[in-house]
Amino acid sequence: MCVENTPPPSGRLTRRGVLAGAAALAGTSAVLAQAVSPAAASGGAPAAGRGGSGRGGDLVVEGGTLLDPATGEVTEDAVVVISGGVVRAAGSRARLGNRIPSGVPVLRAHGRWVLPGLVDAHIHLNTAAEARDAVLKGATSARSGSTNFFQDIAVRELARQAPEQAPRLRAAGIFVTPDLGDTLLADPELAPLARLRKGVRSPEALRRVVEVNLGRGADTVKTRVNERAGLPDQDPLAQVYDHEQLSAIVAAARRGGKGVLCHSYSEKGCHDAVTAGIRSLEHGAFVGERTLHEMRRRGTYFTPTLTAIAGLADSSDPVLAERGRTYLPVLKRAVLAAHELGVPLAAGTDSSGGAVDPVGGEVVLMHEAGLPALDALRTATTGAAGLLGLDSTVGRLTRGYAGDVLVVDGDPLADPGVLTRPAHVVRAGFQVHAPAA
Repeated sequence: MCVENTPPPSGRLTRRGVLAGAAALAGTSAVLAQAVSPAAASGGAPAAGRGGSGRGGDLVVEGGTLLDPATGEVTEDAVVVISGGVVRAAGSRARLGNRIPSGVPVLRAHGRWVLPGLVDAHIHLNTAAEARDAVLKGATSARSGSTNFFQDIAVRELARQAPEQAPRLRAAGIFVTPDLGDTLLADPELAPLARLRKGVRSPEALRRVVEVNLGRGADTVKTRVNERAGLPDQDPLAQVYDHEQLSAIVAAARRGGKGVLCHSYSEKGCHDAVTAGIRSLEHGAFVGERTLHEMRRRGTYFTPTLTAIAGLADSSDPVLAERGRTYLPVLKRAVLAAHELGVPLAAGTDSSGGAVDPVGGEVVLMHEAGLPALDALRTATTGAAGLLGLDSTVGRLTRGYAGDVLVVDGDPLADPGVLTRPAHVVRAGFQVHAPAA
């Protein structure tokens, strides 16, 4: 949870070489090389649907029951027409008529349900294998919860060049946290911070880390107000940044036009983070009613990462197991209270350390917390898309939206559990298949 250590990149890494260095670290260099045609490599035009063009695939998904999370509308014997990775038409076969093209690949979904690819709004993707696994498990779009050495910047580029290999990604870069550890090696401009006796706490140091993130192309900024729940020797209710420090982080991010996601647990920490102006509250097990009202007023999102907290309960470490058993019911009550107050919710698994949890499992836990099935589904579609600023691009299958499709064996409104076991995943018009054994 929030972030596993991975080996540092070469000390020769420079700002100019960020993409190549981070790609090598994330294991994406070889994948990108395979995705680009020989013509593109030699300076010619890229192959259709690959390379620098970023063009998606062409596909017709036909015969399934189409669900629109935005409206709840269900369409039998539906057809979704994808061209260049974008939905060109979607609806009943009878309504589309002659708009169904011939001569393009067809995915037959008879007897199954069809819905947009899901969004994991809090995930740590450090390798190409993890990125591909996230897509296979249904997350066609995602927001990084930070990485140690800017691997998510490279994963984002992988998603642009070879969309079937990675979810469309909002990258967070490195964690703005008091103790950077080996992350100091992620960029030469961080090296002066190594001499700070109290760590990254002063306004100048906080600005430095945010500015390095923005310079490397981060789409959002990740920080914390409390210690981690996933480490038995830390106290998740202990506060590490105060309101003034959080405000400095938010201000630095806003100067670059970015929002802040904040790892939080205690009520005071949650309230300080929200009133400092963060974009989304992560985890938030002990968030209180006054803070939820403030979140509603400000439009602050809540990403509870129920999956990660539930996972603690299964830990072999007795401290973590007790923590999970204690926190999960409290967090579920907070999720339901947030929903009833109208606080926007987003699904996030907080997957890290090589294990990717299906974001459909987070929808299941949202439903178990008391959300109606459709509203639970929205946290991983239209709701999470709004948080990522992708609400006009993902979360629905309608004209002009991304050709990201999930095909499942059953009605997700009757059994959200079907979302954890996709029968087919389509990313930007390309069918995604597990690599051969």
